[in-house]
Amino acid sequence: MWRLLRTNRDFRLLYFGSLISLGGDWFLTVALLDLVLQLTGSATLASLMLLCQTLPIFLVTPIAGRAVDRLDRRKLMIVVDVLRAGACLLPLFARTPALLPFAYAGVIAISIGSAYFEPASQAALPNIVAADELHVANVLMGSTWGTMLAVGAALGGAVTMHFGRDVSFVVDALSFVASAAILWRMRAQFAEERHHEHPPLLESVRETLRYTKSHPRVLALLTSKGGYGLGAGVVAMLSVFGKEIFRAGAFGIGLLFAARGLGALLGPFLLRAVGSRRDDLQYRLIGPAVLLFGIGYMCLGLSHSLLVGSIAVFAAHLGGGAQWQTSTYGLQRETPDWIRGRVFGADYGFVTLTMAISSLGAGIASDRFGPTAATIGVASIAILWGLVWGAWTWRLWR
Repeated sequence: MWRLLRTNRDFRLLYFGSLISLGGDWFLTVALLDLVLQLTGSATLASLMLLCQTLPIFLVTPIAGRAVDRLDRRKLMIVVDVLRAGACLLPLFARTPALLPFAYAGVIAISIGSAYFEPASQAALPNIVAADELHVANVLMGSTWGTMLAVGAALGGAVTMHFGRDVSFVVDALSFVASAAILWRMRAQFAEERHHEHPPLLESVRETLRYTKSHPRVLALLTSKGGYGLGAGVVAMLSVFGKEIFRAGAFGIGLLFAARGLGALLGPFLLRAVGSRRDDLQYRLIGPAVLLFGIGYMCLGLSHSLLVGSIAVFAAHLGGGAQWQTSTYGLQRETPDWIRGRVFGADYGFVTLTMAISSLGAGIASDRFGPTAATIGVASIAILWGLVWGAWTWRLWR
C-alpha cells in the first residue's frame, strides 16, 4: 500500500483529496445533527436530515450515471466540488426552527453533487491504477472514508462544542475547494477511450438493466449494498444515543461517529486478511459481514454507557466497512468501463434509497416506541438480509 501511494502520483492525489473532502463532510454531519436536535429535539427531524443526504441521490442517479459515462470524469468531479463548497454555507442561515429549510436545502444540494462525484470516482479508479493494484487501491480508498469519519467526526464534535457550528460549516466548504484543486492537478485518464454510442436517458437505463440481468454476479454485487441499506438506517440513532441516551451532547455524537469510522477503516483490512486475497472467498464473506453489522447495533440498543455503545458501534462497522469495500471492488472487477459509471450510479442510488427509507423509519419508530426498540428492530432487518443474501449468492462465487 505504501508503495502504491509512493509510486502512483495520480492515485496519491486522489487519495489525499478524498481524505480532505471526507473530513470536512463529517464536520458538517455532526454540526447539522446537533443543530436539528438543539432547535427541535425531534429524532424524526434528525432522521429527515439524513434522509436529505440520501434520497436525492437516488432520484438523480439515472442522469448522473449516464453523465459519468459520457463526460470527462475528472472535470465533472471538479465542477461538482466547487458547487458543493457553496452549498455548505447555506446552513449558516438556519438560526431558528423556521429557518431550518436553509440547512436542508444545503444538504440536498450536496447530496445531488455526491450522486455525480462518487460514481465517477469509483468508475475511474480501475483506470488510475494497474489491474493487480486495484484491490489494494480499493482498501486504501475505503480506508479514507473510515479514517476521516473517525477523525472528522471526533474533531467535528469537539470543534462544534468549543467554536460553534458555523466553523464546521466553513471547514466543510474549504475542504471541497481543496479537493477540487487537487483533482485539477491530476493528469491520469479517468476513462478508457470510448467507442460505444450514448443512448437517450430511458434507453440508457434499459441498457443498464439488461446488462445486470444477464450477469448474475454483477446483479448480486449490485444488490449487496441496497439490501444492507434496509438495516443501515439504524445509523440515524447514533445522534439520539449520543445526545439523549448517553447525555454527552455533540461530543457523544462525535465519539459514536468516530467509533463508526474506526470500524469502517479497519473492516476492509480485516476482510482482506481473512479472505486470503481470494476474490471468491471475499465475496462469500459479504453476508457474514452484514450479520456482524446487525449484531453490533443490537448491542448498541442494549447499551447504557457511552463506552459500551462506542465498542458496539465499532464492531458493527467492522462488518459494514468490509461489506461496502468488497462489493465496490467486485463491481469494478466484473464491470467494463463503458457501462461502469451507470452501474455505480445504480449501486449508489439503490443503497441511498434503502438507507433513506430505513433512516426515516428508524426516526419515526424512535419517537413512537423509544430509541432502544427502534435500534433493535432496524438492526434485525440487517441480520435478516445478511442471511438471505448469503444463501442466495453462495453458489455464484466459484
